Amino acid sequence: MSNLATVEIKAFIPAKDFDLSRRFYADLGFVEAWSSDDLAYFHAGQTSFLLQRFYRQEHADNFMMHLLVEDVDAWWGHVEAAQLALLYGVRAAPPEDRPWGIRDFTLDDPSGVLWRIGQNIPQAVWEA
Repeated sequence: MSNLATVEIKAFIPAKDFDLSRRFYADLGFVEAWSSDDLAYFHAGQTSFLLQRFYRQEHADNFMMHLLVEDVDAWWGHVEAAQLALLYGVRAAPPEDRPWGIRDFTLDDPSGVLWRIGQNIPQAVWEA
């Protein structure tokens, strides 16, 4: 099975307005490491994705990203301090403990892609 080792997986996220989405992700805290006319490579730490100049509403409305972080409350604090929901006209809901053992918040991007940004919580907390 060692010949089947993997290195990385990346999602291609749709963008209705490519430049607006690039600014949104930079303001959210991702670094744009590379871009072309139709594609931009973003990363934060060891996580990354590709933003593409491609949009179909049905696709974007059903697209979800799940980002695990070390400190979800720090990420939420950044979202609030940067006023991303107001600045980009998107929905954001504060962190909650979920029954599946994650504390997360939700944030839509300008194209309608739903992000769930969260951290694992100790099993004892969510089993109680």
